This record gives sequence, structure tokens and C-alpha cells, in this order.
Amino acid sequence: MTWLALILSLLMSLPAWAEDPARLDLGGSALVTTGRGWGGPQPLELRLSLTKPVPYRTFLVDGPPRLIVDLKGADLGLAHPQDMFGADNAPAIRWGAYRQGWSRVVVELPGPYRIDRAGQAARAALSQITVALAPVAAEDFAPRPSATAALRDLPEPAETPDAPADEAFTVVLDPGHGGFDPGALAEGESEANLVLVFSLELRAALQARGINVVMTREDDSFVALERRMTMARQAGGDLFISLHADALPEGQAAGASVYVWNPSADGRATEQLTLRHERDDLMAGMDFSGHDDALAGVLMDFARTDTQPRSESFARWMTSRMSLLGIVMHERPVQRATYSVLKSPDMPSALLELGFISDHDDRANLLNPQWRERMVRAVAEAIVGWARDESARATMLRR
Repeated sequence: MTWLALILSLLMSLPAWAEDPARLDLGGSALVTTGRGWGGPQPLELRLSLTKPVPYRTFLVDGPPRLIVDLKGADLGLAHPQDMFGADNAPAIRWGAYRQGWSRVVVELPGPYRIDRAGQAARAALSQITVALAPVAAEDFAPRPSATAALRDLPEPAETPDAPADEAFTVVLDPGHGGFDPGALAEGESEANLVLVFSLELRAALQARGINVVMTREDDSFVALERRMTMARQAGGDLFISLHADALPEGQAAGASVYVWNPSADGRATEQLTLRHERDDLMAGMDFSGHDDALAGVLMDFARTDTQPRSESFARWMTSRMSLLGIVMHERPVQRATYSVLKSPDMPSALLELGFISDHDDRANLLNPQWRERMVRAVAEAIVGWARDESARATMLRR
């Protein structure tokens, strides 16, 4: 046998765990509370986001109460468990390589629990394992006899689901301004150009994570608000993000912030930004052809009862990821405003102020590739994490 034939033979005989492993997406993973504890521990839900489906198994052990999740063919990498969204909902979380071909996640629980349900949902190039935990009385806690016993007679791993290729999550990125409207200007830099550069970098990061991205503009062109929202609707957008880097009088504002819709928004900075956008590009643009104004208003208000909480949920994901990655934020990182780009009733929307071009430090950050890379990661991880929540929510609604 030649050396080449021998090498090929060895490669063909490699076990399944030696293949390209699934990788943990920390931004899409979380440990969240899902209800009231009524004086005791709250129901918990562990969500592990992976780049592809894997066989897995779950069980409980005691001393102290812990949830064990074993993942076959998964690489948890160098991510730190304490950086996972909601990690402080458990006394401790650990993970790492367990044995050849397997990784293990250990969640120390705040009391006795039972595994209420566990499942894996695949969507395009991503997969999420969800383990729902319900608190129980001490006498109803049924763990494996000991951690040592847990290593014997392990349950068979659950089968992996097929990932439907036609359910890609779609994000619409809207770089503000453009063309004859440069937006805010400072020291030779324009808001329109800075947010376009950032949006193109964010698009690449999202596409690498299996997210479908549509941009309202890809060059220095002006796109009217009506056209921006029409593009988002035609693309079937699951999330609309408008990106800006505004200017305010010196010393008034600095740091990143996220805006969601609220008709009663107030505050001097919000008023100044609203006036600016209404005067320039951000004018109302709703298409309710065939309906009178009263009915259109009712329909929009009804739709917002669903989209508004989802927009606010995304804002929380966004500020959480920025905080974990050390992004300097405005003293009020989540604010509410009446920007017209936030009015669309048919999809969750947010306006992300990357910073203020009028602030020296913010402007330097926007021009710094290393800072942009970190901010891109924060936004991308927030989108993936929020998308996981949306997928789980849709699954629950279909039941």
C-alpha cells in the first residue's frame, strides 16, 4: 500500500467526532427565567446555539443539584460561561471537553428541578438545543444517584433534526442617510459613510452565521423612507435595524444607544434627533391602500401589540452584548423615540446609534477597525440570540 493510499484509508476510517465540529454561538445562547418562582426558584430555560445540529443528552445529578448536557461532536471553544446571557440566573455554569468526541455543559441549579422538556430545533445553518427546567419540591427531585453513577448507563443521545433550508432568518440593515443627504458631519467625516462601512461589515458577519441580510442601500445613494420600508416588507424581514451616528451639541451625548418606538418619548436629546430626522429623511411612510385612516390606525395599533414587545426584547439583547464586550454606552442605553423608521407595525424594529460623530471618542471608535469589529460582534451575537428566542416563541405558538 502506498503512503497516499494509507493516508486516504486512515481519513476514511476517522470516527464521526473527528469531522468538523459544531461550534457554540455564545451570542445565541442564554439561560433565562420563564416564569414566577412564587418565593422559590424560578423556572429556567437553557438555550445552546450551535452552528449545526448534534446528538445530545440531558440529565440531573445532585450534590448540589446540577443539570448536565452532553454534546457529541461539539466544540465549545474558548467562550466563557459567565459571558452567556443570563448566566447570573444560576449559581455557576461550567463547560468544556468531556471525553473523546464529547463536550459537557454543567449548570449548577438554585434548587431542585425537573427537566420539563428538551428539544433541538434546526433552522438554516444554525441549531438550538433548549432545555426547560421546572422547580420541584425536594421530595420530588429525581436526579441520578450520584455524579459517578451518571457516568454509567448514560441515556442514548437524541437524534439530530434536519435543518430546513428555506427558513433563513432575514435581517434588514438600513444605513441611514446617503446620496445628497450626508447626515451629520464632523471633522471631514459623514454619518452616511460611517454607517455604510459598518453595515457592510455587519452584513458579512451575519452571513457567516447563516443569517440572510438585505440592505436598503449598498453605496452612497439616497433611498427615501417609503422605499426603505417597502424593501424590508418585500424581503420578508424578521428584524429591521436602522443604523446612525448622529451629532448633538458638544458634551450632550456620547456612547452607543438603542431606540425603540414610543409615541410618548421625551427628553431634550430625543427631541433634537426627532426634529432632525423628520426634517431630513425620516418621514412617515405607511401604505394601507384600500383602508380609511381610522381602520388603518386600528390595524397598526393592533399589530404593534405584538411587534413592540419583540422590539424591546431585541434592545435588551443588544445592550447586554455591548456591555459584555466592553462597548461604551450612553447613560440611557435603551431609549424610546418617535422616529419614523420605528413606526412600521409589521416587523420588530430598532434604531442603533453607534455613537455620536460630534463626540471625539465616538468618532475615533467609528474610524477604528478594531472597535468596529468588536461592535459588529456585539450586534451579530445579539441578533442571533434574539432570533433563537423568536424561533422558540414561534414553536410554542404552533403547539
